[in-house]
Amino acid sequence: MNSHIYYLFYISLVFLFVYKATGCEPIDTTLGFISQPLNQSNFDIQKPYDVPLEHRYKFSNGVHQLWVIKTDKPHSRTSKTGPRTEIRIRDYDYSSGVWQFEAYGYVPCSTTGVCIMQVFGSQPPHATTTMLRVYNSSLYYYTNPVILSNLYNRWFRLNVIHDVEGNTIKVYIDGILKHEATGRGGKSHYFKCGVYTSSNASFYMESRWKDIKVLKLGD
Repeated sequence: MNSHIYYLFYISLVFLFVYKATGCEPIDTTLGFISQPLNQSNFDIQKPYDVPLEHRYKFSNGVHQLWVIKTDKPHSRTSKTGPRTEIRIRDYDYSSGVWQFEAYGYVPCSTTGVCIMQVFGSQPPHATTTMLRVYNSSLYYYTNPVILSNLYNRWFRLNVIHDVEGNTIKVYIDGILKHEATGRGGKSHYFKCGVYTSSNASFYMESRWKDIKVLKLGD
């Protein structure tokens, strides 16, 4: 009997070790980080230049709802980029340190071919250090790998940590590490979320965000 109990205990320890080693256990990614003050003035909404804000953005009950149409104009008359409705976080551009974006995201069914979150800024020829894109119900880091499957119609917690000097990016979904990537350099960075048209986009694209936070690792 005792040998059987010891065997079960041993198997449990092995399972626990493998569980932790493979990154399957949720963690608190904000430990050691300091949440920065944010209010509506920090949320710069970039939307098609020829439509009123309320036709592409709504804030109600703590939820930012952003949508865009595939045939929309860019965010400025001189821009040659694709249509977007995005929150560009102001006053927290950074060039050093370890910074973190945290928010709860939601993507409704049928939205595809769209970037919903960016770490902007990189060495040329790139413009971004991170892009999280939606294709056919899955969330991707750029075009590979898959970060989250069965994305549609549910809230998920997203944490993206950028270590500038370490040149690393870590992406967590619901506290679980999903991807670690090498950064792309660059002199200045900032966070964005919303909808920014990518390849093979659906006609209508939408994402929703709540409890948006910007955090910096304490000294």
